[in-house]
Amino acid sequence: MSVRLAPWPLPPQSLALRPAEVHVWRASLAATAPEVETLSKTLSPDEVRRAERFYARSDRDRFILARGLLRKILGRYLDMPPAQLEFRSGPNGKPDLAASRGRPALRFNLSHAQDLALYAVTLRREVGVDVERVSHDFVDLRLAERFFCPREVLALRAVSGDQGEAFSRCWTLKEAFLKAMGEGLAFGLDRFDVSAALESPAVLPSPAGWSRGAPRWSVQQLAPGPGYVAALAIEGVAGRVECWQWPE
Repeated sequence: MSVRLAPWPLPPQSLALRPAEVHVWRASLAATAPEVETLSKTLSPDEVRRAERFYARSDRDRFILARGLLRKILGRYLDMPPAQLEFRSGPNGKPDLAASRGRPALRFNLSHAQDLALYAVTLRREVGVDVERVSHDFVDLRLAERFFCPREVLALRAVSGDQGEAFSRCWTLKEAFLKAMGEGLAFGLDRFDVSAALESPAVLPSPAGWSRGAPRWSVQQLAPGPGYVAALAIEGVAGRVECWQWPE
């Protein structure tokens, strides 16, 4: 299974997000205590309370960094101080920006695994992103047989190399798809098939049971770095996907 190893350059000074584009940001969640403290001051009281629920300090710091960097990235598009952004939750808990008259209608999603975070940003279209550490020691496909579609299981069985990595790639594609739709794992991983996206970007129909006229979805793999796999899902045709490295 091949993945296009696109570079992740620093963003241009003048950043513009066009309707047909998707911007994906890669950021490190490894930071010093002063950096964590600085970003914590941009969070809302609710976010601070959520951070305090983590027992391990490393998990608490990663949450603060992930949310703080999300605020900084979105603030750059909206030309707003990060602390002034207001979030709301959708019907299934998917975060969204509160309506702001005169500002771009941004949609976003974030995912992180250990010290690596990905953020996807679009205009007016739902988006989902997922990143995972590769599990090389996975050798039993019974889990895939239980939860995945038959075509996905066949694709995994056809892999002659690292089936653990192949399973991780399939998992991220399905997670990104669910996140774009605003659904959780309880929706059912076997209700949609991402096997076409294991080789190249693909446009997939909405899952079985969705109403007629529901949107189609573009799904593709990303190359976040050694030891990680990632995927992006976007409502409609993805158009141009730009990948940026967060500079700080």
